[in-house]
Amino acid sequence: MAQGNSATRVLTASLIGTTIEFFDFYIYATAAVLVFPKLFFPSSDANTAVLQSLATFALAFFARPVGAALFGHFGDRIGRKATLVAALMTMGPSTVAIGFLPTYAQIGILAPILLALFRFGQGLGLGGEWGGAVLLATENAPPGKRAWYGMFPQMGAPIGFLLSSGTFLILSKNLTDEQFFDFGWRIPFIASAVLVFVGLYVRLKIEETPAFLEAIQKNQRVQMPMMEVLTKHTSTLVLATLLSITTFAVFYLMTVFTLSWGTSVLHYPRSSFLIAQMIGVLFFAIGVPISGMLSDKFGCGKVLIVTMLSAVVFGLLFAPLFTSGSWLTTVVFLAIGLLLMGFTYGPLGTALGQLFPTAVRYTGSSLAFTLAGILGASLAPYIATWLATNYGLEFVGYYLSAAATISLLALLAVHNRLLKHA
Repeated sequence: MAQGNSATRVLTASLIGTTIEFFDFYIYATAAVLVFPKLFFPSSDANTAVLQSLATFALAFFARPVGAALFGHFGDRIGRKATLVAALMTMGPSTVAIGFLPTYAQIGILAPILLALFRFGQGLGLGGEWGGAVLLATENAPPGKRAWYGMFPQMGAPIGFLLSSGTFLILSKNLTDEQFFDFGWRIPFIASAVLVFVGLYVRLKIEETPAFLEAIQKNQRVQMPMMEVLTKHTSTLVLATLLSITTFAVFYLMTVFTLSWGTSVLHYPRSSFLIAQMIGVLFFAIGVPISGMLSDKFGCGKVLIVTMLSAVVFGLLFAPLFTSGSWLTTVVFLAIGLLLMGFTYGPLGTALGQLFPTAVRYTGSSLAFTLAGILGASLAPYIATWLATNYGLEFVGYYLSAAATISLLALLAVHNRLLKHA
């Protein structure tokens, strides 16, 4: 480990950054369902307004690859630390700016345009954040602990989600609907500025990773990491992207889509469904460290393969569990789905890092992760809503099973390469 980089400092820096990033990302996801359709996309048809709002939610996933290419280039050229700081300072201000936006009633069509612009900024920052945080952890890991270290930045996702859902739940409980839509929804966006300053302070205290310093000493850096990945590691990029899509599909189906469908169609009260989701995310949080430990013991590939097989089966049970009419059964449904999310997400960063050489690892793993976001998550809530409306909820489950099958096939194609690094 680099001199001055204690395990506590490295793991805290990788965890707190992704916690902030995902908190910012999830408060937008929640607001895209609960708030923005009413304030930024007025329409005589409520479903049309929701679909328009979800379209801006998808925009960030298309910004992610741009961020991955931009920050990945500098992460592989000048280092992980400086790039991580820059990524954090891209997403943070974008999130705070959303909290100050005037609504459609105040400035008309400019309101959704500015919302889309700052949403793009969120995606740009997150595109560079995730890969760097994972590499900060795994490139500092001692022998036999790579997956355990690699799961720490992954824990930022459930923690960030719990913080965002908890914030909206508290606001819903303590404000009237009029107060919530007037000013309450803005509070988490503006308050994220405090978290950004904390994350920035921690990031500035870390030193460069040993693997990157070694790449400098051996003159292994390449001039254009992006072109290197696209021309010399094309098949790896494609397979790494495909093996990652289920991680995104299962999460955004179990959070954004279920929240929208559960509150608007199944008529669950907003607060009770948020509580159910928070319980489910606790299982997500449990799954991440367990999958990390199992991956160090058996290998990332084996853990991910078993998880994808389980996701195929879960997709077939999606509709019966979700439409039971019982709040408790819905909690079980969310818990199972989000536990699977933990098992797909925990080893993912370590697995992607293993597939690319150090010189293009930041760019390659970030690109694969962000491209998977486009395929697996960007339109997932939109597609799921369309499928459920036109064909029934069981087709949302088939959609999830299909994604898991694609990821499973990609994992089988790279399994031998993951075994070499186990």
